[in-house]
Amino acid sequence: MKVFSGEKMTKSEIEKRIAELRGLIEKANRDYYDLHQPTVGDRDYDLWEAELLRLEKENPEFATDDSPVRNVAGGVSEGFAKVTHEPPMQSLDKTHSKEELSDFDSYVRAQLHSTPDTYTYLVEPKIDGVSLSLRYENGILVRAATRGNGRVGDDITANARTIKTIPQVLPDTAPRTLEVRGEAYMTREGFVELNKRQAAAGLEEFANPRNACAGSLKQLDAKVTAERPLDVVIYNAGGVGCDGFASHSEMIAAFREWGFPVAPWSKSCKTMDEVFSAIDELQERRHSFQFEIDGAVIKIDERKFYDILGATAHGPRWARAYKYAPERAETIVESITVQVGRTGILTPVAELKPTELAGSVISRATLHNADQIARQDIRIGDHVWLVKAGDVIPAIDSVIPEKRTGSEQAFTMPTACPVCGGAVVRAEGEVAVRCVNPVCPAQLSRRIEHFASRNALDIRALGETVVDELVGQKLVTDPLDLFSLRAVDLYAVEISGHRFGKNALTVMDALEAAKALPLHRWLFAMGIPNVGVTVAKDIAAEHGKLSELANSRVLLDVIANDEKKGKERQILPIKVEAAKAVLGFFASDYGQRFLARLAMFGIDPASEKKTPVKAEGPLVGMGCVLTGTLSRPRGEYAKLIEEAGGIVQNAVTSKTRYLIAGENTGATKTEKARKLGTEVINEQQLLDLLRSKALS
Repeated sequence: MKVFSGEKMTKSEIEKRIAELRGLIEKANRDYYDLHQPTVGDRDYDLWEAELLRLEKENPEFATDDSPVRNVAGGVSEGFAKVTHEPPMQSLDKTHSKEELSDFDSYVRAQLHSTPDTYTYLVEPKIDGVSLSLRYENGILVRAATRGNGRVGDDITANARTIKTIPQVLPDTAPRTLEVRGEAYMTREGFVELNKRQAAAGLEEFANPRNACAGSLKQLDAKVTAERPLDVVIYNAGGVGCDGFASHSEMIAAFREWGFPVAPWSKSCKTMDEVFSAIDELQERRHSFQFEIDGAVIKIDERKFYDILGATAHGPRWARAYKYAPERAETIVESITVQVGRTGILTPVAELKPTELAGSVISRATLHNADQIARQDIRIGDHVWLVKAGDVIPAIDSVIPEKRTGSEQAFTMPTACPVCGGAVVRAEGEVAVRCVNPVCPAQLSRRIEHFASRNALDIRALGETVVDELVGQKLVTDPLDLFSLRAVDLYAVEISGHRFGKNALTVMDALEAAKALPLHRWLFAMGIPNVGVTVAKDIAAEHGKLSELANSRVLLDVIANDEKKGKERQILPIKVEAAKAVLGFFASDYGQRFLARLAMFGIDPASEKKTPVKAEGPLVGMGCVLTGTLSRPRGEYAKLIEEAGGIVQNAVTSKTRYLIAGENTGATKTEKARKLGTEVINEQQLLDLLRSKALS
């Protein structure tokens, strides 16, 4: 593609370039907003948009009302009722430099005929999510809608009701009729976990949290949306209920009092130097939020100036979005290898020239599947832009086509398993290619790794290399074979030229301890599809022992209940897909053999009995969450908390009193704790509380 920027162009070339840019931007908008499959990086898109804006401004005879830079990007979807936005939901004009922000300030000052001390700027995070509006009548949520094209959006009320932080009923202090607008997003941790589930099920993985959020809100079945880790931030007024506020910051404070989640950070600024300092500070803090941001929003705080400054068809003239340069690094795809997972899925992986990005050296990035490779047209030998999806997962953002030499090679998925040579298939409706050989060593190794993982049976010293060696020597052909191993067998195993030695005793001790682990740990360890840690706990809570699961009346009732319609249907904590998977596992020949071997070993894991809450103690009735790297075993602290009358929780909720944070604590939990008013304390403060006789 010829780039005309910086060259003297004829009118014919300008007209041609404008048409080319419009086509590129419109296609990128369809891929991003409608298909949720971005094919171009943010930086390239922003450069196209900036060039088109400049060319249309310099050549008004070629400007048209339907230009993509004069309208809000996005569309509506089939299967949803339509909602007309009044007033329209607009976008923000973007800036990419502090000089452009200074120009914006000069424009504001000229329009208001004022000095800078007449108005104040407010700097807020620009959340990379999905815009939505929420309407309340008589204080009750009656409608939620996507932005769509700004004028018309999709009615997603049923899906929005599944987002726990959206108030269903407003307090009496809020207007009875109210419309607010904000951004839905998927949490960073939730994005990583969702992609793991997608990959395990052979489904398309999401490119980034924004796409995952958009796909979740556009589900025709609200039950699917309910399983996704979504949240919202409310940051603007809608059509009604917010006319009485003198400033934007005053309105946001009211939103918070009414129960809406609002941005956890903002900065009031009187001068552009303060604005510049604020956007720099926000950029340093961007990884501490549980949502992704791609810039800052700079808006005038005093609302009396909004009508004076007005708006274009695209966005308001009293605010600007400042886009941060994307954190990306250029590297080379040196080769593409294929991994085989525990469910047999073949996953292509880009082997990269090692490069530093966001504080770590990256040499590999998953390519997800063949469709994704074709969509991005990634070839061996390509120069590519590397990013971190969700600021966590290394991902190839886009190819740099102008650096191609012609020597690059296209990649094709293997027609046989690269590990066992067995047949591979791609099932209808799936993007994944699977090895269907039930004795494939790669699948077995990964299944055993999962079986021995921390949240499963926690068999220490059984890492990837050790497991591969045990499988390679055919000492283990099934996860339960671990319980037939002898210490002498393990002792002699060579790992990278060294005997396993005393680690054999560690494994034997862990195996013995695993026999007494509760039912939910064993259920998760078995690797049944759709049965993660939380689902395993839900199922275990309804059963006494593992041997009861094969003929579980509870699971049969879940399936029967799911088929009921209307008011008869009850909402149960166990999902029907999980119930079917568990019953299917135990009905299979392998499941029957699994149960028989467990009986032979004398293992029948029982459901964990809940510790009764004490009626007295320094932490009585208080929810506590342990997180990060602690100086003592987590179980030891949990026992101390329960003995003091406290309740040990897995996640921070509105009922959590204390978040006990060790080293390397993730930002997501602490940010959520602050939002909910949960007190964050360290280990020593916990011990001080446990020693006290009463809390003030």
